[in-house]
Amino acid sequence: MTASPLLTAILPLALGIIMLGLGLSLTLADFARVAKYPKPVVVGLACQILLLPLVCFLIANGFGLAPALAVGMMLLAASPGGTTANLFSHLAQGDVALNITLTAVNSLIAILTMPLLVNLSLAWFMASDQAIPLQFAKVMQVFAIVLLPVALGMLVRHFAPGFAARMEKPMKLVAALFLAFTIVLALAKDWQTVVEYAPVVGLAALLFNLLSLTVGYWVPRLLHIPKRQAIAIGMEIGIHNGTLAIALALSPSLLNNPTMAVPAALYSLIMFFTAAVFGWWVCRGHAAAQPKVETLN
Repeated sequence: MTASPLLTAILPLALGIIMLGLGLSLTLADFARVAKYPKPVVVGLACQILLLPLVCFLIANGFGLAPALAVGMMLLAASPGGTTANLFSHLAQGDVALNITLTAVNSLIAILTMPLLVNLSLAWFMASDQAIPLQFAKVMQVFAIVLLPVALGMLVRHFAPGFAARMEKPMKLVAALFLAFTIVLALAKDWQTVVEYAPVVGLAALLFNLLSLTVGYWVPRLLHIPKRQAIAIGMEIGIHNGTLAIALALSPSLLNNPTMAVPAALYSLIMFFTAAVFGWWVCRGHAAAQPKVETLN
């Protein structure tokens, strides 16, 4: 299926603006913070890069998803956390600084891990005559989509911090609008597939989202990482950058397959509700634990 001229022009612009907004919120200190908090960063990245693809692979196989939808699920699993995770982490009393660091580092790593995981998924789920190759020659295109706008935003923040601070809220609003646009675009582009597979894909996306939140929170807790940092990791892993997954799936120069964008589009709708419930649950845990702390003191 070929992309329309509107899609070809708008989609890279939409993702570029979203990633630019992320860059306006980052500094080099966010990357340097890895040295200060190595354990939670390593645990978070291990969950994101190693555990989640395995979980997603098992879900895609277990639900018997059509090949393109299964690859779309794996593309979603390979996507780094989105900036929305920072907001939900803040509302749930998580360590937002850790969220920002994880987003920054994982966005950098994703330049290599996303093409690798997508290539493996194409080879596994799709027959050789169906596969749409995402060769490592495309890594530079992923670099341009992911990091160049982020780097530009960081430069603006470094040289014009006041302007960056003033633009932070407007950019979040614009990013939210573009997120809604990309979801609508992805659903409309392959509406027949959405109607046919929405119940199954929706359940698969919901299960993946719930397991992402669970893995992101309980693995750090089992490794004795403080609760605020576990909340941050849970939000970071449970709220993927669905816009990036949609953009790569729809991009005419990359996958160019609207069906692969459907799981990310449905996931992006579901995650707001599950993240809100998760945030309420962990905040409730904070409130319940508070009297015990005061009694011990």
